[in-house]
Parts: sequence; structure tokens; C-alpha cells
Amino acid sequence: MYDVQRSTFRKQERIVSRRLIETLFDGGHSLSKAAYPLRAVYMKKERQGEAAPVQILISVPKKKFKHAVDRNRVKRQIREAYRKNKSLLEGTVEEGQMLLIAIIWLSDKHFATKEIEKRVISLLKQMAE
Repeated sequence: MYDVQRSTFRKQERIVSRRLIETLFDGGHSLSKAAYPLRAVYMKKERQGEAAPVQILISVPKKKFKHAVDRNRVKRQIREAYRKNKSLLEGTVEEGQMLLIAIIWLSDKHFATKEIEKRVISLLKQMAE
């Protein structure tokens, strides 16, 4: 057997708290980067309890895709691209801090998975700087 570091996407890595979501969008301290068809809104914050150092929210508006299957497909593509490349953010978050990220879909067209992965990598590299 070979030992390979598994990259997973656990529930602790998702932003589920309404308070955190409001902080991210209402705070005025968040930053934004774009790599069409994606936009990332992110901010650093004091870590609370056992929260993961990086938490992410993925949003695909109903205005862009009317059918849930289309929204779910796009979210799945973004989640997979993030899961495979989240190591790009390692070392960018100091002890006692957390990074909150919201990835928002901007287009009303589908993109190939490879293209989405390139854009997610681009966003993660911009945020790591």
C-alpha cells in the first residue's frame, strides 16, 4: 500500500452559520477577487472554538440557472476544484485566525470542469498572496 494524503471537504470546512455569512458580506472588511465566471469574497477573522482555519461557502444564484440540477452541477464542479487545490491556502492563515471565503457564480452558461478548476486555482493563488 502507498500512503497518499487524502484531500477531503468536511462539513467543518463549510460556512453554515448565518452570523458568519452576515459578517462576511456586511462587515465592510471583506475583499473581493474575480476570475470569470467566479467571484470570491473573503476575509480573515478571529477563530472561534474548534472551527476549521479555512471555511468556504459556494453560491450559484437561481437567477443564473433556473433548474436545481444545473445549480447543483456547477456547485459540485466548484467544490471538487476547491477540494483538489485547497492546499494552495496552507500556511496563509495565522494561528488563532480563520479565513472565510464565499465563491459566487457569475455566468448563466455552463463551463467545462477543467476550466472551472483553472479559475478556482487562480482565485486561491490571489487570496494566498
